[in-house]
Amino acid sequence: MSGPALRQLHAHRAIHEGGLSGAVTKTRDMMDYLRQGELETANLAADDLIDYWKTRVISHADAEESGFYKEIAQENPQLQEAITKLTRDHDLLRIIVKDIEELRADEGLSPSVLHKFHALKVVNAIHSRDEERLLFAE
Repeated sequence: MSGPALRQLHAHRAIHEGGLSGAVTKTRDMMDYLRQGELETANLAADDLIDYWKTRVISHADAEESGFYKEIAQENPQLQEAITKLTRDHDLLRIIVKDIEELRADEGLSPSVLHKFHALKVVNAIHSRDEERLLFAE
């Protein structure tokens, strides 16, 4: 069973907003270090940012999939297609994080790595907006 925060729109939205806000701040910090030529600090910030995506955003996605989405699908079978699409969004976040880790091993903080960090924010924002619209009646 999912926790009560996942079932209440205002609480769920606060989780989404907090997660994205933290990612935006951490990405901006990493980019600032790069612009200042502080490569070692930028790489530490990138490590922290990857960890943040995994422990804050993707762990929230895992919790949704393991309980909340299953409960919603049981209560409202007509939402199964929407849940499948939302789960795919989670998969995209996981894939992008994995790509970042692999690219960093080969390229360091290359432009393609930076683009993927920004892509995470875009996918997450769209996902959160759609999830709130599709699964919560206002």
